[in-house]
Amino acid sequence: MGVGSPEPKPKLDQMPQWPSLPLPAAAAAVARRAAPFALRRSFSSSTPASVCASASIHDRVSTTTACPEDEESPSLVVVGGGAAGVYASIRAKTLAPHLNVLVVEKGRFLSKVKISGGGRCNVTNGHHQEPLGMARNYPRGHKELRGSFFKTHGPQDTMRWFSDHGVELKTEDDGRVFPVTDNSASIAGKAVSGASVIENGRFVLKVEKRTIDFVDYINADYVVVATGSSQQGYSIAAQFGHSIIAPVPSLFTFKITDKRLADLSGVTFPRVKAKLKLDGIQKSAPELTQIGPMLVTHWGLSGPVVLRLSAWGARELHQYNYQAKLTVDFVPDIHIEDVKRILFQHKDHHASLDGDMHWASIPNNNLNAIALRLKQWIFEVVAKGQFKDEFVTAGGVPLSEISLSTMESKKQPNLFFAGEVLNVDGVTGGFNFQNAWTGGYIAGTSVGTLASRNNLRQQQSYLQLEG
Repeated sequence: MGVGSPEPKPKLDQMPQWPSLPLPAAAAAVARRAAPFALRRSFSSSTPASVCASASIHDRVSTTTACPEDEESPSLVVVGGGAAGVYASIRAKTLAPHLNVLVVEKGRFLSKVKISGGGRCNVTNGHHQEPLGMARNYPRGHKELRGSFFKTHGPQDTMRWFSDHGVELKTEDDGRVFPVTDNSASIAGKAVSGASVIENGRFVLKVEKRTIDFVDYINADYVVVATGSSQQGYSIAAQFGHSIIAPVPSLFTFKITDKRLADLSGVTFPRVKAKLKLDGIQKSAPELTQIGPMLVTHWGLSGPVVLRLSAWGARELHQYNYQAKLTVDFVPDIHIEDVKRILFQHKDHHASLDGDMHWASIPNNNLNAIALRLKQWIFEVVAKGQFKDEFVTAGGVPLSEISLSTMESKKQPNLFFAGEVLNVDGVTGGFNFQNAWTGGYIAGTSVGTLASRNNLRQQQSYLQLEG
């Protein structure tokens, strides 16, 4: 998710609720803190439990109960209650009402939705409707996402879904889409510590909270991993043979210790051109030059331009310990000779006015230096800024190891991935959420379609037996 300048966060009780979408009796949202994922090949003698409960998507904490009578019912376990996981669960349940759906989340449901955009929730981006244009905003994924991914469920589909469920949206001048209330919805959440496949092809997931010595086992026909940048999601993927591209931070601000910025803290420049240069990289990538707003902070520089540069240069910056040079053009639409001419005109205009003798005494060479500084001000980046609440990672499960048309693993049938657990990350502006909505929608559609087909086959088999 994109981050920008800090904004006041609304109080929890002032936030509108997520659209109330009760998942029928088989849906459950479970909330406890748990230990990291660990694959268990051998299980204890206790019978794995089938879990079901009645829950609404906006419930804070719901309970689980053993449902032996539903042991044979098809079930989906979604690991991760973020944007991708919740969206996938709703879509799967919509297509397959008979499907038991369990969303497992160790923290709070939709926690990034709550804090994104300074508490306003940047739902998506409304300026890029074509898949090709949309894909250009993903430093990791811009090649792979140019196909059917956003055609299946793009920004307009996301906006329509929220509107249909009572969330009125607005599109700002820069394309960012927010609820008209400028408040994000919030919700809450147990977690999974192991996963394997038993002989009949069903998954068995181990759920535990070690602090209270709680352990449970859940059978599932389908599993959707939507754990974001959590190490637990990478662990589950690795257990089923997936490789993991080492995650590194993306979308961060630049720490710059330059005394010349001290008096400018809080100043926003609406349009600058910034170019990132790393000493160890000679090649100049076009994405490492960005144009847009920039904010001066007490620790350095922030704003959309800096955040986009941090995303496109995430891996290289990590490789070089976040040491880089940043060249800023504060007047990108004015040629340097025109900048000089403007300064000279200003000098001539004010030289004859009382009290402005200082301008008249400035040597022309100094004015040339000022013009050059405005066009090419070089800053030394010494570190990345620190954000405790909100960040994005570059890395995760390679897109080559899943089918983007279904979000299914190429290594394990009926295992699906969606969201930031994959090696996909976007620039600031709602693009990371759109990746979550689209991936969740496709994964949910795949599971719902498979479950419906299998249910139809079972019904036909029963009819044949009765006949």
